[in-house]
Amino acid sequence: MEARGFVRWGTILLGFRLAGSLAEDIRALPFMTPTSQPTVSRLMKCRDRQILIGDEPLMVGILNITPDSFFDGGKFAAPEMALRQAERLLAEGAAMIDVGGQSTRPGHQEISEGEEIARVVPVIELLSRLPVPLSIDTYKPAVARAALAAGAHLVNDVHGLQRTPEMALVVAEFDSAVIVMHQEAEFEKKAGDTIESIRAFFQRSLEIATRAGIPADRIILDPGIGFTKTSPQNLEILARLGELRSLGCPLLLGASRKSVISHVLALPPEDRLEGTLAITALAVWQGVEFFRVHDVRDNLRAAKVARAIRRFSAV
Repeated sequence: MEARGFVRWGTILLGFRLAGSLAEDIRALPFMTPTSQPTVSRLMKCRDRQILIGDEPLMVGILNITPDSFFDGGKFAAPEMALRQAERLLAEGAAMIDVGGQSTRPGHQEISEGEEIARVVPVIELLSRLPVPLSIDTYKPAVARAALAAGAHLVNDVHGLQRTPEMALVVAEFDSAVIVMHQEAEFEKKAGDTIESIRAFFQRSLEIATRAGIPADRIILDPGIGFTKTSPQNLEILARLGELRSLGCPLLLGASRKSVISHVLALPPEDRLEGTLAITALAVWQGVEFFRVHDVRDNLRAAKVARAIRRFSAV
């Protein structure tokens, strides 16, 4: 087993003003300093596929089959265009493809189960020939069931199995893996420690998964950057990601080109790549395993450099 760096937390005082409409300063954020903790590689089973976790950072390529996603809406709605984009993501080094037919951007319009199924199933059937696992990004059990029947290997639930109990049962029925994301109504108004609140939410999700029969080693946790959170909360979560590792599940980070970057840099989505790469590198330093991204090649390169440096951080 190779000893690799992890993080411990002190405090560094920061004083800066965020761009955009946010009017308050962030006065203090946790600061990372390296310490030593072993990282163990293991295989995660996703139906008939396996993912090696812990060896290298894993990029999850975003494939939105939607007209209204905040960055690439409408570009890949046709199945042949979706297949071409998936092949490009795979060529750039994607370890997984995440297919979504319902936008979850702020202010999104919910569509029917039937429409979402009609969008994603033909694409998943085409993509099932690819050698990497496919994730279906949905919070609707009927859509998850149809996508898994069409060849998907994971369910990416932005409500963390807590919107409806049926979702966990569908995951267990198909012997698939699941990405459990944190999202709570009015979380931005919630008092108390941000990470402890997210940890409590995940504990409830893990209990739901256990009762449904989902093995603990098929669960990935996503802190839900940008979902029902203020910009200071998002930044604090990004600074304290390593604390969520105590739950024993691999972590996935989905911050690619999101508004948390614009609140610092005041840039539109098409100009947020550099901010995304900075977040990815800092998350690798904290031991995050999965990165849900639009730009696989660039993020993978940044992640590999951060990973190489992290290996020398053990003391």
